[in-house]
Amino acid sequence: MTDSKLPAHPDELTPAWLSEALDAAVATVEVLDHAFSTNQRARIGLTYEDGSNGPASLFVKLAPLDEGHRSMIGALGMGEREAEFFADVAGTLDLRVPRCHFAGSSGNDFVLLLEDLTTRNCRFSQGEWGVGPDAAARALEELARFHARFESEPARDAVAPWLRKPDRTPGSEATSGLMRFVLDENADALSDTYKAIGERYVEHHARFHEIWDEGPRTYTHGDLHIGNVFLDDERVGFLDWGLSKTSTHLRDVSYFLTMAVDIEARRSHERALLETYLGALKAAGGVEISLDEAWATYRRQASYTVIATFLAYMPSYADSDGVALSEGLLRHANAAIEDLEVVAALNEAL
Repeated sequence: MTDSKLPAHPDELTPAWLSEALDAAVATVEVLDHAFSTNQRARIGLTYEDGSNGPASLFVKLAPLDEGHRSMIGALGMGEREAEFFADVAGTLDLRVPRCHFAGSSGNDFVLLLEDLTTRNCRFSQGEWGVGPDAAARALEELARFHARFESEPARDAVAPWLRKPDRTPGSEATSGLMRFVLDENADALSDTYKAIGERYVEHHARFHEIWDEGPRTYTHGDLHIGNVFLDDERVGFLDWGLSKTSTHLRDVSYFLTMAVDIEARRSHERALLETYLGALKAAGGVEISLDEAWATYRRQASYTVIATFLAYMPSYADSDGVALSEGLLRHANAAIEDLEVVAALNEAL
């Protein structure tokens, strides 16, 4: 595609721009839905000139309109990273991810034109339901094959050399300051265990990040909570790859089990599901990890659920469109840190 300016709003998705992006003669465009969350999300309907074909509808992801929010997302590199994933990696995977029709980024702007999953009656959760045990087992088998494929640097470099770029997520010092604010302002709303993990993070924040990154290396999704997955029939699909990076396998596994799988299903099946993942990883030629080692790592990694959810208590998040999801994620986090005795696991590691 030429270096034409990327659209910043669904109204800028003109037939001319879309014709070039889709390599098809688009006749008309209609914005069917437009919502605001971390980014702009829209659905558009399309018609085509005679003799040209393309999808009748698309899901569109764009940078936020608010300049401050847009600058923050740009500084984190989330839009750029997701565009890189869909342009270079998604089409090579056996994972269920939306089909990509266009992915591009420039500065703080990005545009993704993705498969409209609503046409397949895919299911999405805002925390009101979680992934069941059978679907979770299949998802973990597929994640294991994904992780095994990208354990070596040459394998990652072959399709995703940009994974070598420096991590642009905020430093632990800045995050610990926000945690301090949330702990002080919301003491009555937080469980004792949640507060204990938060206090330890404030005191040992650099060590926490080391703990979460310890272990064998591979390409990870990095953010597998219930809002970033979907069900296509009973197969789990994976959305929102903006935080994907090189890290350790069990970071994905722990976050998926604690934050995407139904709470009661996790409680009943988590050891078996962990064994399913480890067996599939070994069968795919990946690194061998013992169940005891994996269980200990799983419990330590579960501490990340607190850092991943505490911003829900910030005033800007409390007034956002994502309140229902935030409440669901907090339920998952609080259940996991109690069930897995995460404070004790951290005390052993710190």
